[in-house]
Parts: sequence; C-alpha cells; structure tokens
Amino acid sequence: MQALDGIRVLDLGTYIAGPYCATVLGEFGADVIKVERPGAGDHLRRFGTETDCGDTLVWLSESRNKRSITIDLSREAGRDLLRRLIATADVVVENFRPGVLERWDLGYEQMSAINAGVILLRVSAYGQTGPNRDLPGFARIAHAFSGLAYLAGEPGGTPVTPGSTSLADYVTGLYGALGVMLALRARDATGVGQCVDLALYETIFRMLDELAPAFEHFGMVRERMGADTVNVVPHSHYRTKDDHWIAIACSNDDMFARLSRVMGRPELSGPDRYGPKVARLAARDRVNEVVAEWVGAHTRDEVLASCRAGEVPAGPLYSIDEIFEDPQYRHRGNIVREESRVGPLAVPGPLPTLSGTPGRINWLGPGLGAHTDEVLGGLGLSSEEICALRSEGVV
Repeated sequence: MQALDGIRVLDLGTYIAGPYCATVLGEFGADVIKVERPGAGDHLRRFGTETDCGDTLVWLSESRNKRSITIDLSREAGRDLLRRLIATADVVVENFRPGVLERWDLGYEQMSAINAGVILLRVSAYGQTGPNRDLPGFARIAHAFSGLAYLAGEPGGTPVTPGSTSLADYVTGLYGALGVMLALRARDATGVGQCVDLALYETIFRMLDELAPAFEHFGMVRERMGADTVNVVPHSHYRTKDDHWIAIACSNDDMFARLSRVMGRPELSGPDRYGPKVARLAARDRVNEVVAEWVGAHTRDEVLASCRAGEVPAGPLYSIDEIFEDPQYRHRGNIVREESRVGPLAVPGPLPTLSGTPGRINWLGPGLGAHTDEVLGGLGLSSEEICALRSEGVV
C-alpha cells in the first residue's frame, strides 16, 4: 500500500513547477497521467543535459512514475478526450498562462461541472489574479520579484543566482503538493473539490523569514551579506588550511561559548567581550576574522572533528562528487540508482520518509506517448478509435 493509492492526477504542466507537484504525488502512489503535445511533448524533455534517448536527465529524473499520453489540446477533439479524463481524475495540475484553460472552455467551473470532486492546481508566474497575471515568468524572474535574488551575493556586488535557477519551481511544486493534500482532506469532508492558485514568486517570498515585518516595524531594508546571516554571528562560511570550505552556525550565546572553547579562546565568550549576541553583531567583522583565522590554521577534517567534539554546529560545503561519497547520504538512501532508457541512472530518492507507506520510484521519465493506448483504452476507446485519432493528429 501507498498513501495515495487510488488517486488519479492529470499533469497538464510543462517544465518543472506544476509537474514537480505531480511527481511528488506519484512517488506516493498516485496514478499520474502526463498529457503532452503530439510530436513535441513537454519542453522539459529538452531542458537540461541531453542523453542518447532523446530526453534530458532532468526529464528522466523529474518525470518518474508518470504515464505519458499525447493529446492535441488546441483541437476540440483533443479537449473532448481531456474532458473524459477529467471525469476520472481527482487532481488536475496545470501551469499555462492565466486564461488559456478558459479559452478552451476548461476553466475550474467547467471542470467541476464535469467532476464536482476534482481539484485543480494552477501554477503561474504571478497567480490567476492581480495586475501582473498575464505576464510571463520563470523561476529566475520569481527569485528577482520575490526579493530573494536581491539578497544573494557579496555586499555591494552584483546580485547572483541563489543556488539552483529552478529553486522557485521546486518550492512551488512542494507548496502545490501541500495545497492538493489540503484540498483532498477537505474533499473527504465535503465531497467537493476546489481550485489551488499558486504564483512562483509568492512561494519564495513566504520563506524569507522576517524580511517583511522588519521593514514594516523598523524600516529595515536588508542588503546582500555574502555568506553571513543578518541576526547572528558567527554564522558563515570559512576556508580551511587545505583549501576546503566549512559552514559554522552559532545561533545563540551558548553555541558561541562552545565555539570559543573549541578554538582555545574561552575568554571571547565573556560578558565584556563577544558573549552577548548584541556585542557580536556590533563587532561582526572582528568576530568573523577570529573564527576565520582559527579555521584557516587547520584542515577541514580537523575543524569538523573539533566542532563535533565541542557540539558546535558545523558542516562541509560539499560538491556533488563529495555527496556521492558521504556515508550519511548512503545510509538515508538520498541517492538511488534506477534503470532508465539510457541505462542505470542515479537520482534523488523520494521524500519525505514515511514509516508505513513510503514513497518509491517505479520507473524514470517515459518516452513520449508511451502510455497513450493504455490510458485511452482505459476510457473505453477501441483500438480502431485510437488509431483513427492518431491518424488525424489528435493523439
């Protein structure tokens, strides 16, 4: 048994944000039907590193457990097929520009008339409402508009990409999965579905801790701080003697006292030095300098061993090759190897870890339209009818 056995999801999305929601649901048992354009498919098939099978590594990893069918939704015959699928679905995921579904006479009102219990997840750059609703956008634009990109980079320097350029896509996909689960829970009580409306930028904005209240209450506009953290110090990245980087996070006075003892400088945490947080913040550069000098005099292994012995939160800044060698990743099954159309492939494992109904990967990204006959046959269409639709270019 899996937690979402019996739940059917229609994935009409492209690229990552909406489809990632469907991927998460599929890892936990939902039957995800990926609806793609005949002959072309989801743009994600060509986004990322290309492989010999014609699809990218991103597609193979992020379209796991989905059944691919092709339908030309620009044609009325294709939309009729989609309506038949909606009648069998619990969830529909889409990330078209706002208004596209309505032009096809397939907005939420029309879907709910077909299936009162259906849940529609709508993902777009700016949401279904507001003055920006019709503007295009991707994750990079969401990082900019949300305020995140402004904070990323060195003080006074060019704002940089905050890690993955697809961060907002993945975060929005997770919020989408949360929204779908909340709507499914409500449907259990009412029997009625609902529409979940998400904008790429707002899921990132929601995660920017005290940025909004600090501006409203104190007029504070946070600027770029490099690796530092606004309200605590030392809480940054430091270079070791053997040219590695480590992260140290002293989030309160007790942790700094432990670090001071580990460094052999217990006097630094005294009440007349840098013990109180307010004193450390006032002397941020000096505190970071002291920590950097200590870290720079030791190898990464030495620093990490000392911090662990002294119960100081610290960790290595890993590159992907180091991640593959780390025993914690191996123990937790964070990287799994699955067969694919290009042979064995290492991909991130399902999350979260459930003790009773864990997620699993049944297959990686399928070929375009690989399940068209199977899915349409399940709607009652005969082989002859499917062949006719294919010859007409509808599927």
